[in-house]
Formats: sequence, structure tokens, C-alpha cells
Amino acid sequence: MTTNKPTVLTVFGTRPEAIKMCPLVKELDRRPGLNSLCCVTAQHREMLDSVLDIFGRRADFDLDIMEPRQTLSTITSKCLLGMEGVLERVKPDLVLVHGDTSTTFSGALAAFYHRIPVGHVEAGLRTYDKWSPYPEEMNRRMVGAIADLHFCPTAANRDNLARENITRGVFLTGNTVIDALQTTVKEHFTFREDILNRLDHVDRKIILVTCHRRENYGQPMASIMTALRRLADAFPDTELVYPVHLSPVVQEAAHRYLDGHPRIHLIAPLSVDEMHNLMARCYLVMTDSGGLQEEAPALGKPVLVLRKETERPEAVRAGTVRLAGVEEEAVFSQAARLLTDPAAYTAMAHAVNPYGDGQACRRIADAVEWHFGLRAEPPEPFDP
Repeated sequence: MTTNKPTVLTVFGTRPEAIKMCPLVKELDRRPGLNSLCCVTAQHREMLDSVLDIFGRRADFDLDIMEPRQTLSTITSKCLLGMEGVLERVKPDLVLVHGDTSTTFSGALAAFYHRIPVGHVEAGLRTYDKWSPYPEEMNRRMVGAIADLHFCPTAANRDNLARENITRGVFLTGNTVIDALQTTVKEHFTFREDILNRLDHVDRKIILVTCHRRENYGQPMASIMTALRRLADAFPDTELVYPVHLSPVVQEAAHRYLDGHPRIHLIAPLSVDEMHNLMARCYLVMTDSGGLQEEAPALGKPVLVLRKETERPEAVRAGTVRLAGVEEEAVFSQAARLLTDPAAYTAMAHAVNPYGDGQACRRIADAVEWHFGLRAEPPEPFDP
């Protein structure tokens, strides 16, 4: 497949990657000087397809690797073999990968084997503990060693790369998930989960809850659930909406502690557009998720993190996120303060989101054009 334009092949395979990469693919599609193609590995199948449908972008290549009981080895080997055929056919001038999944690492390694430059979107995240998160920490470090272009969401991410002597081809862009909200959030949105259409967003304070991390299994989750029920009991003007993860451990804990309360709604997991629109309409987010810590502040929603620590310290420093921990009393008191102290709530709701301004995809596309000599100047860095 040949063209006079530089060919950029974007590769991703999971739902979180798709949410963050679809807006970038569509931005690259709009650039007349580039030939933009998209390859999905389908490391996640149905969850990936639903995101592609929402953004209205079909994959140009689909490796369809997902299989029952897949392991890291099967994912990596099938990605490598599948990518080989795509790269030999397309012969791209640049391969873009995202974040830290097995698809990310395999896509970068396949491009390296074919001597094709690699761009890493969401580069520079680090814990410096190779076992936490596993295997993501080593995936992103190895991709960082391979990549030629590094698109960092925050200055802290850029500084991590600098400590590793990676200073060339580094761009500070913001996070593309903020750009995604411009597509998914709509003023007049109709939820497929009908109970969400019937919520009173005017006279009630809606608290959006997610809690599913393995580190919270056991007593931490029991303490969190107990605090949530106490909140519903103590504040009659609140309603809690909890899309419950499919994990049997999470399902059992949620139903044991929260069933039967008239203002606690345990619902099935939501699609990305439903989750984003519920977030836009809620009062407060309580979560142990990473992505929500980036997304909710862009919608002016304070976030209480149901964990002892977070890999997103920028949000804590900026004041958009607060660590509530996993102890019952701490979780309850932190949420109670935001429900009763308007000044504390406003300070968090109006803090500047350190993760982006909705222009990350434009900056990355500008950087790609600059890399190929199609633009005189590199993009301006994201400045929160």
C-alpha cells in the first residue's frame, strides 16, 4: 500500500485505549497531508467495538486476536504475528501506540523489527516498580526505549523521561481522554439504562461510585461499602449510582452492603458515553479508577479516590482529586465535607484540570506533521 503522503498507522486493542485513541485517529483523518490508517488487535473485543461505534470510526485492519483464557504470552505473540502482515502490506512511515498494554508493547516491538519509527501516546507514566502495575510498568518503559516520538500528558511525565535521558522527540500535549469528552458528552443525552433518565439532577446530589480494584478486595472494600451506605442514610438529598464491576468479588460485596436502600442504585457496567454523561450530571465522583481521575475534573466534578495512593499525583497537587483512603470513617468524613461545605466543594470543582484542555489530539497531529516536515513549527506545549 503506497501513497505520496506519509502514512501513519495507529494501533490499539483495549477499550481504554480506544477511548483515548479514537479522537486522535479522527484528528489525523482530517489532516490532508497525512494518510491515516487504524489497526485494532481486539485484545478486548466487545468493549472495543462499542467505543469504535460511538466515535464512528471503523478499523482499517482488525487482527481479532481475543481468545478464551488468553495470557500475556498469547496476546503478545498473536499481536506480533498479526502486526507483521499489516506492516508488510501498509509499510507505514510512523506507528502510533498508546499507554502500557500488551498491544502497546507488541505494536511498538513489531514496528521496531521493521525499522519503522514509533510514536508513544500517553508517554512517561512511571511508578519505577516493575511489578506494580504488572505488566503495565514494564510495557511502558520498554515502549519508551523503542519510541522516537513521546507524547506526554503532563510535565511530570516529561520529567520522568528526562531522568531516563529521553529528551529528543518529546512533546507535552495533555491527555487525549479530555478530547474524547467533546464527542461523548451531550446536553440532551438519553441513557439506555432508564433509571438514569429518571434521576433528579436538580434537587438531589448524585454521587457516582466505582470500586473494583483488586487491592481493595476484602476488608478495604467492606469498609468503603459501609461508608457509602452511611452517606445515603445521613444525607436524604443524595442518591448513589454504582455501576458494579462484573467481578464476582465486587458483585458480592456491593450487594451484601448496599442492597435494599431506596437511594442506592446498583446497575450494570455502563458504556463510555453513558459513563461520561452520568459524570457530567453528577455532583461528586467516588472511585478507585484511574481514568475517572482524569475525566471528572474536566467536567468540574470533585473526585474522592478510594485508595491509599494514586499514580496521578498531579491531580492531587492541582486540587481536583483528594485521597479518601479505604477506612470507613475517612471515606465518610471526606464525602460528608463536600456535601456540606460549599467552599470546599467549589475549590475542588473549579480547580484547573492538570490533564488537558481538549487540545491534545491537535497537538499530537501537529507534532506528527512537524516530524514529517509538513509544518514549520512544533506545537506549543500544553500549559495547565
